Formats: sequence, structure tokens, C-alpha cells
Amino acid sequence: MYCSACTNVLQRKSANYQPNLWNYDSLQSLKSDYADVEYKDRARKLQEEVRRMIKDESSEIWVTLELIDDVKRLGLSYHFDKEIREALERFLSLERCNSTNIHGNLHETALSFRLLREYGYDVSADTFERFKNYRGNFEANLSRDLKGMLSLYEASFLGYEGEEILDEAQAFSSLHLRGVIDEGRSSGMVMEEVSHALELPLHHRIQRLEAQWYIESFAKRKDANQVLLQAAKLDFNIVQSTLQDDLRELSRWWKGMGLSSKLSFSRDRLMECFFWTVGMAFEPQFSHIRKGLTKVTSLITTIDDVYDIYGTFEELQFFTAAVESWDVKAVKVLPDYMKICFLALYNTVNEFAYYALKEQGQDILPYLTKAWSDMLKAFLQEAKWCREKHVPKFREYLNNAWVSVSGVVILTHAYFLLNHSITKEAELERGEAANSIVCYMRESGTSEEDAYKHIHDLLNETWKKMNKDGVTQSPFPKPFVEMAINLARISHCIYQNGDAHGAPDDKAKNRVRSLIIEPMAP
Repeated sequence: MYCSACTNVLQRKSANYQPNLWNYDSLQSLKSDYADVEYKDRARKLQEEVRRMIKDESSEIWVTLELIDDVKRLGLSYHFDKEIREALERFLSLERCNSTNIHGNLHETALSFRLLREYGYDVSADTFERFKNYRGNFEANLSRDLKGMLSLYEASFLGYEGEEILDEAQAFSSLHLRGVIDEGRSSGMVMEEVSHALELPLHHRIQRLEAQWYIESFAKRKDANQVLLQAAKLDFNIVQSTLQDDLRELSRWWKGMGLSSKLSFSRDRLMECFFWTVGMAFEPQFSHIRKGLTKVTSLITTIDDVYDIYGTFEELQFFTAAVESWDVKAVKVLPDYMKICFLALYNTVNEFAYYALKEQGQDILPYLTKAWSDMLKAFLQEAKWCREKHVPKFREYLNNAWVSVSGVVILTHAYFLLNHSITKEAELERGEAANSIVCYMRESGTSEEDAYKHIHDLLNETWKKMNKDGVTQSPFPKPFVEMAINLARISHCIYQNGDAHGAPDDKAKNRVRSLIIEPMAP
């Protein structure tokens, strides 16, 4: 049995985490007028107008595709999935008939390719071959077509492994778009759009943040469709009111858990955990999933700090074994702070399993507990490396890290919840001995810059695999596949410029405020 009396004299590490930016009272005070029926009625009327526009077969097909692109980027497409797919089928039928007007310019070709792949159509990238010269390079004069360059750039990120033409398209369009920025060859909205695309491609962005940015950009257009604009603003605020309802309920749950008050060494990050789930599934009908996953990610954050910061190696071994056994009697051998963690995890996961058994007759507990046990074993391996000051081989690190990053735990819970609902510096300060950059630099003898490039290339290859998986016949339901891809997007968002989860800065705070707290001006 663990000697709890000894814990008081142990030297514990501290990461000196910044305090929680969003206290309980502020979250409980959230209230949006846009939850009222009058706004929802107005939104439905605007949506019917948008639906008629998408279904209007008298419109030229390219006009309809431009409309669909605007609808998607404005955050409205989840209302019109059926109508958008019908329009894309209409486009494909025209293409099959070899219609004389279907082979568009670079912008139109790239736009149709991107939309079709986004909606799961396995269209060929060979469509871009006609924009190459006899030497096999993209025509140089295409660089003068800025709209086409932007569309080609965005389309290139929907590539699969082995599609060299899209790799070439990405290199070609990136080079010329960066030239636009460097040489100041354009101004105003165009420069803003190019900078936005080069910062992060559309395919890698989370939908809510893109909707917010695009609404503001769209409003500046002289030819902006006002029905679309008003529908987007109203929908954004109505969705926000649903998110606030979720957050009020979750803040009561988190306060009741008492982990933040009992475990002063850990990060208190309820809002940041909730933000992850908004990135995965923002739609109002997924409220149950957001609430469930926020509970999961909050527990992951707390337990991660136990392994990275506070626990001794012996304590971590006991805790890992306790979770693997999933036996409440195991708390007898744990120190008090670990008893609280174990019971919080035990009760929360068992509650998920209880509702699944009650509502669907499914015993999901073995799957949930295995996911948690596997992750904690990966945590323990990292703690062992740290304790021994060992830097593992790069591949050894990755084989452990794909489990320790917690994606498997999150997606395992997301899968069953869906069925129910139909920085480097920070890591080193916390005492972690290794990360992917350090491991690759040590093993290969390369510079930090080259190591980052290698990791970037691995990420690009992984995106290509996910792109292919998104259009093939998957054993998983489409909403789950989309959530898995969204998990990659929100991960990039959180860690693109630092650690917006562990050490949120003003940019991260403003992002949360604009997405969840403050409604958009009508």
C-alpha cells in the first residue's frame, strides 16, 4: 500500500500555469437574446430563401457552385446538405454529358474539384492537366489570374498520396501568392484574402472561425448577397446561444467535480476544453457530444498534469494499474490526490457506459476503459523517459505519442456519444525529456529548422491519407469521419502559434470571446 504520510515531504514539480481566464460566475452569467423564438423564426425564413437559390436550376451551374462555396464558408452549409449534394450531382451530370460550357477556367475548375472532394466525390486530379504546357509545367501566364491561383491553392490541399499534380499545384500557387504579398502587387480585400489563405488553407481551418472571418470579409463586398449575409450572421448568433447553454451546464458540472479546487497543480481549462469540442462539432444538434467530450478533455487535462507535473514515478505506476483494473478497490493504494482523480474518472466513464446501456442496449465500458488504459500507459512511458533522461528514437517516440496525445480516447468517446445523439518551450519547462523535434534532431543530427520541415512533411502526408479516407467506403458513419478530421483541424488551431490550451494568450482569449461570448453585430 502507498504511504500517504510520505507525500507531504516529497519534492513536487510545478509548471506555474496561469490561472483560469473564465471563472464560474462569468460563465453562469452568459445569456443570449438569440435563443428567443423570434430569431429562430427569422432564421428559418432566411434559410428558405437560401434553399431556393441553391435549388434554382435556371441559374448557370458556375453561379450555383460559387453560391455553395459562399454558403459553406459562411457556416450555413449544415442546413442545406441535401440541396448542395443535388446541385453537385447536377454539375456531374452536365460534365458527363460533355456540355460545351462545363470545362471552366482555372478558378471554376479548381472550385468544382474542391467542392466535390469536400463532399466525398472521388474526382480525378487529372482535370488540372489541361493547365500545363508541353513541358509538363503549369502555364506561367496563370500566375496573373489571382482568383484562379487562390482557388488552385485551396484545391491542392484536398490531394491524396501520390497525386503529384496537386503537389505541383500547391508549390506553383504558393510561390506566386507569396509573390503577391512580398511585392505588394494587390491591395485591400484581395491582399487580405491571400494572407488569410497562406496563413492556413481553408481545408485545415475549423468551421466556426472560418465562418466568423468570412462573414466579416463577405460584408465588405459591394456585390454581397444580403440574404446570405443576414442568414449567416443570424445563424452564427443562434449557434452561439446554444454553445452558451452548453457552457453554463458544463461549468456547474466542473465546479461540482471540485478537481480545480482540490488539485492546485493542474490546469483549470474548462473553456479551452469546450473550445476543442466546438472545433469538432459546432452544430446545435451535437450539444450532447460537446458536453460529453468537454468532460473527457477536462479529465485528460487534469490527469496529464498528474503524469507530467505532480506524480512520482511510483505513484504513476499505481495509478496506471488502477485504471487498467477498473476496480474501485484500487484507490486504497493511491495517495489522496490520486483517489480524487481516479474516482472522478471512474464515475464519469461509468456514467457514459450506463446511458449507452440504458438507451441503446450496448455495453461500451470495455472500449472506453481500454482507451483510457492505453493512453495512461503511454503517459507512463513518457514519464519513464523523463525520469531516465532518455531521448527515444524518432519512430519509437511517434509510436507512443499517437496514443499519448489523447486522440484515441477522444474519438472513442465521440463515436459512442454520436451513436447516442445521432509548445515546445512549455513542454520542456514541465520537465518532459523529449518531443518529436528533439527526437528527430538527436537521431538525424539535423538543425531545428530541418526537423520542423520534416514534421511538416509528415503532417502533409497524413492529411493526404485522411483526404482519401474521407471519400472511400468507411465502416464509420459520415459524421464521425468528419469529427475525426475536425479533431486534426482544431489541434492545428490550438497549437499553431504556441499552446492556446495550456498557456492561452490574448489572441486565444479573443478567439474564444468572439466565437462563444460576444454576438455578431446584425
